[in-house]
Amino acid sequence: MKRPYTVIVSEVTVDGKLTLARGKSSKEIMQFMDEEANRYLHETRAKMDGIMVGAETVRTDNPYLTVRYVKGNNPTRIIPTKSANIPLTANILGKDAPTIIVTTRFAPREKVNTLKEFVEVVEIGKEEVDLIEMMEFLYNRGIRKFMVEGGSTLNWQLLRLGLVDEVRIIHMPFIVGGENTPTLVGGDGFGSLSEVLRLKLRAHFLRGSHLITEWEVKYEG
Repeated sequence: MKRPYTVIVSEVTVDGKLTLARGKSSKEIMQFMDEEANRYLHETRAKMDGIMVGAETVRTDNPYLTVRYVKGNNPTRIIPTKSANIPLTANILGKDAPTIIVTTRFAPREKVNTLKEFVEVVEIGKEEVDLIEMMEFLYNRGIRKFMVEGGSTLNWQLLRLGLVDEVRIIHMPFIVGGENTPTLVGGDGFGSLSEVLRLKLRAHFLRGSHLITEWEVKYEG
């Protein structure tokens, strides 16, 4: 299968949390990133053809997913959502960068047609977005390298299917706790050591006051 080179990039607390609680915006934690860590994040965006987040991240954080802090072109924004449940006030519907919403034949026709007035909408899958087919579609559209900025469910789905090449973490100096607080990877999880994904540390360094680690995902076989 032809697919883009895929990098998960995330700001994560010392105990692996993405937010202060389920349903809370990650922006509450991200506001404590210093300028150098923000530059690292946006330098990474500027090197990508595409940038992806899940629909829940759009609804909770309302991100722009554009390049700031550094000079560079905005990557194409890609939002998978089986029901096309994207608020019409979402920043990703703006004209500052191209956006592709990937939905399904299950999505309400009226909502799909309304979103098409703002951005490109494609249907890939019947009741769930077919992520493997989506990857091939993106590759054929010229998106050869892209980053994923969450959330935890989308991260799990991509990793479970073997669709991620790197994980890059900006470490935030907090401990949040909470059994139900979202972590870097959600979903069902791997049930045994024989199934878990192994990673190889490629680099670790400081940007400003933040430790950054970059990992290669090592798939078996």
